[in-house]
Amino acid sequence: MPSIDLGALRGPHGLAFAGGKVWFTAEAAKTIGSYDPATKSVDWILGTGQNRTHMIYVSPDRKLIVTTNVNSGTVSIIEKTIGSQAGQTGPLEAEWNETVVPVGKGAEGFDVSPDGKEIWAANAGDGTVTVIDVASEHVTQTLAADVSGANRLKFTLDGKLALISMLRGAYVTVIDVGTKKTIKQIAMGHGAAGIVMQPDGERAFVACTPDNFVAVIDLHSMEVAGRIQAGQSPDGLAWVRRRTEQSRIATTIPSSK
Repeated sequence: MPSIDLGALRGPHGLAFAGGKVWFTAEAAKTIGSYDPATKSVDWILGTGQNRTHMIYVSPDRKLIVTTNVNSGTVSIIEKTIGSQAGQTGPLEAEWNETVVPVGKGAEGFDVSPDGKEIWAANAGDGTVTVIDVASEHVTQTLAADVSGANRLKFTLDGKLALISMLRGAYVTVIDVGTKKTIKQIAMGHGAAGIVMQPDGERAFVACTPDNFVAVIDLHSMEVAGRIQAGQSPDGLAWVRRRTEQSRIATTIPSSK
């Protein structure tokens, strides 16, 4: 497929997929935006006013966007405040409100809890984890998690655990979400980056960038169950589901109801 020219939106990094569109950050431009594959155009941009806007989360209903701003040490919580006018669709006609929440130095990897109530941000510079209440948009707790150099943070699908990788660390830290305590440090090698959860919640996959493999973590035993050779310097991870012929037919035939 052809590359997408973002023009002045320099330094693309974070990616998310929602509502049939690709949502992205542009670090150097201090911007987030969306790309519409149907029109082959960037159809919406919003400046964050923060330095090195990095990772991005977009809620399924596209009413909440969260980003980390690494060099500013902040999290941006961006909410859709007014819906589209009658007869109009898409984010271009919406109004947005940004709340900038100071967190820790080098805030980078983050995740929104599966119940949508909390944002956890891993702060690479000071090794802490900041917990933000989504409803109040305030920091409720800062965890001394000893995760200096943290790269990614991901919740398990049941929301009970948070896994944090460190590019300069020899392990992945596992935190119990209920008690906010570290319960395990899983040896990884010489560092780790991207994390993705298997859709059934049984395993996690972690990109071990310096060692050129992806580690497979059994989420029951909390041990490395295997390695996948991934080529040079693996980093970002995503899970792709292939649609079956039946599901493709279902999406093209209108419901009789």
